[in-house]
Amino acid sequence: MNETRLEQYKKIFHNKVPIARYFGMKLSFKEDGSAVIELPYNPNLDHGLGGVHGGVYATLLDTAGWFTAAAAQDIRSWVATADLSVRLLEVARKTSLRAEGRLIKAGKRQNIVEMSLYDDEERLVGYATGSFMILHNVSFLEELLEDDEKS
Repeated sequence: MNETRLEQYKKIFHNKVPIARYFGMKLSFKEDGSAVIELPYNPNLDHGLGGVHGGVYATLLDTAGWFTAAAAQDIRSWVATADLSVRLLEVARKTSLRAEGRLIKAGKRQNIVEMSLYDDEERLVGYATGSFMILHNVSFLEELLEDDEKS
């Protein structure tokens, strides 16, 4: 696992990704390169009945999957979500959330990732599987880091 690249992903995520800043998400990686997305509880992300909105579940799961898939690729690749199947298992109320990705299959054209979403009591509240298309020779990391250094 390329630790430097993982640090670059974290820097970009925390400094350059508007939805991450708006929601208050934090990115980290496990030793195997699996992404972990943490979200402190924010009542502004609840639906009308007081639970965390399902779109927030999907966003966290997709983000954990994307970064897990990206971490498994060469730096000169772009990863795009091609398919995402989300299952909302439990209502999460007034709780922080944590999404974790796990690479199932790394391929030349796509990576398959499963993602789990937990509340602050470690209950599994959501689950997803996704396929992430690999676009080779599409560079983005260097440009984002250069833009960050200029500002």
